[in-house]
Amino acid sequence: MATHFAALIIVIPLIAALFVPVIGWWKKGLCYPWVVAVLLVPLISSIGVLNRVIESGPFSYYLGGWAPPWGIEYAIDYLNAFVLVIISVISLIVSIYSKKSVEKEIPEKVVPFYTLFLLLVTGLLGIVVTGDLFNVFVFLEIASLSCYALIAIGRDGAPLATFRYIIMGTIGASFYLLGVGYLYIITGSLNMLDVARLLPELYHSRVVLTAGIFMIVGIGLKMALYPLHAWAPNAYADAPSTVSGLIAPLMTKVAAYMMIRVMFTVFKPVFFIEVIPVTSILTWMAAVAIIIGSIYAIAQTDLKKMLSYSVVAQIGYIALGIGLANKSGLTGAVLHILNEAFTKGCVFLVAGAIVYKMGACNINEFKDLYRKMPFTMSAFLIGAFSMVGIPPTCGFFSKIYLIMGAISADKWIFVAVLLFSSVLNVVYFFRVIQIATFETPMPDYGRDKAYEAVYMDEVPLSMLIPIQIMAAGILLSGIFSSKIISTVIQFVIPVGF
Repeated sequence: MATHFAALIIVIPLIAALFVPVIGWWKKGLCYPWVVAVLLVPLISSIGVLNRVIESGPFSYYLGGWAPPWGIEYAIDYLNAFVLVIISVISLIVSIYSKKSVEKEIPEKVVPFYTLFLLLVTGLLGIVVTGDLFNVFVFLEIASLSCYALIAIGRDGAPLATFRYIIMGTIGASFYLLGVGYLYIITGSLNMLDVARLLPELYHSRVVLTAGIFMIVGIGLKMALYPLHAWAPNAYADAPSTVSGLIAPLMTKVAAYMMIRVMFTVFKPVFFIEVIPVTSILTWMAAVAIIIGSIYAIAQTDLKKMLSYSVVAQIGYIALGIGLANKSGLTGAVLHILNEAFTKGCVFLVAGAIVYKMGACNINEFKDLYRKMPFTMSAFLIGAFSMVGIPPTCGFFSKIYLIMGAISADKWIFVAVLLFSSVLNVVYFFRVIQIATFETPMPDYGRDKAYEAVYMDEVPLSMLIPIQIMAAGILLSGIFSSKIISTVIQFVIPVGF
């Protein structure tokens, strides 16, 4: 079975999704344990795949035994093995969290929710594991269509947010597919490694130049990179809480993986650095995203909306590391994919817990929330520290590598942007912590009644435990960041960086 781990990662959740409606028709309550049990398979498989890569290096799995270029190759290396584990871990944690939240927010849609949940996870895993450019598009559409449907069943603004996402997502997918089509025209292959071998002699072809630009623009839309981000804040904020807890840490990060894969595997680094200066443009777009996303986050009074704009800012960090195109910058970018998965997962699950208890997420109504939900809000505090970049949380270490990358590239303006962004993060996260934790001081003679009694009222354990696991992931990713880099991430960096 270990030989087929790469295939099981996709096949099991895909087939299992087809059984959810049948199980739901028989007994709706069984959908939840079915999904949790199914998602253990990609987790075990992805860990097995990563372990094999660490022990014996990259390997290929030919789906159905058909060798490329005719068959589909799952080319497993350090990068996608690493991201597969991230997706598997986060999706399993969120699935455990989902039961109570889904039953309260969308009780009449439990069965379609879990069907789409599995399809979304399948799509994300497929994008990462496949080594075929067109296969990436197929899985991208599986993930996108599932995501559209999941967002649409959210709160009042969800249908409009979904419509905007569909328009922008379709444009992004179309740009990517056009780029793949142009590459197929000129190379006659869709296999990533095969295309990478054929392209260097064709770098100055207008067809290849057009393909490269189209693919990067399409991925930038999916990545919600400023100024292509307009679909993201409302989509993440208006989605059901469990959906936000899944797509915020994973959707844009998988798109970031796609960008790294296209820029540094399908094309050689020299293409986007020298032939067309995409990396230079990318760094400036990323810098603007970091500042603008943070400023918009400060302006929000809804916690989920604030966190959604924070996603735009944080994807700027990853794009900046990619655009710096040096060892430290790319190390910081890849490490930040892991860090953001845990951090965004943690804070969005906390937001969902608040919605579960309060029915809304208005920051101005968070008075005494820390005393009512101490364990939940402690996890939020850890997530906030990571966003700001306070050690030993994981956010500190990825920011350090990004700063080192900016210094190595002699781009001091980006060092200033990264430091200033931490200040902005303090502003909007401290506001939440202040309202939830501290009461405005008032002398006893100024009060007309006694202090109200506050009792602890935590969320159910099925929600609280996943939140605490996410918070622990933030700390463990920080504490063991050097081990993660030395074991996996250093081998992701292209030769010559």
